[in-house]
Amino acid sequence: RVCSRVVGTPQPFLRTRKLSRMADRLASIHGTEQDRVNCPFYFKVGACRHGDRCSRQHNKPLFSQTVLLAHMYQTPNSAVIQSGPTAMSTAADDTQAQEHFDDFYEEVYEELEKFGRIEELNVCANLGDHMIGNVYVKYEEEEMAEKALNALNGRFYAGRLIMAEYSPVTDFRESRCRQYEETSCKYGGHCNFMHIKRPSKPVCKRLGIRQTYEPARGGGGFGGGGGGGGGHCS
Repeated sequence: RVCSRVVGTPQPFLRTRKLSRMADRLASIHGTEQDRVNCPFYFKVGACRHGDRCSRQHNKPLFSQTVLLAHMYQTPNSAVIQSGPTAMSTAADDTQAQEHFDDFYEEVYEELEKFGRIEELNVCANLGDHMIGNVYVKYEEEEMAEKALNALNGRFYAGRLIMAEYSPVTDFRESRCRQYEETSCKYGGHCNFMHIKRPSKPVCKRLGIRQTYEPARGGGGFGGGGGGGGGHCS
């Protein structure tokens, strides 16, 4: 008989190490532009302009701290009539539009607060079909978000059916448009990062919302994929 002896590291161990490295790499690029499987915009913003036609996957979470109320906020006509792609972006300068938004924000915040402590309530000022009027509420606990989701689905607001779903967005610093918050966004209301519409300081004071926020990290534009207790004030 001729006996052979395996020299070196056992093959199963090598395979395990290789799989581990592969898993680490996939985890590191998940939701980024390098991820060729999952849509980075859906991961960061919770909405994608391509919708069901997107070439990458939109993995909708089964549970989350954040609930999306799609297209819930309807801007008054005075804000929409303004010319150019930045109509919604400049609507905050319109006193009537701001008062309309303040009324909406306060009413919705007080209703959503019944389900648990709110960490953030963000309303999009974007004009794109996939983002216009989107309301994102992030709760302190996933159980609170679950209560809100179950209670809100099937209800109506201002005569329109509420469409509630879990959102993958939990860090709005990555979702918010940095250009929009620092100066102005060259893509205007059609930017694919969130242009957050903010309530006035008196509303924030009544709701007990802090009036500062962490800087946005998202880059304004159509490609690629940007905080704080309860909401943010203008």
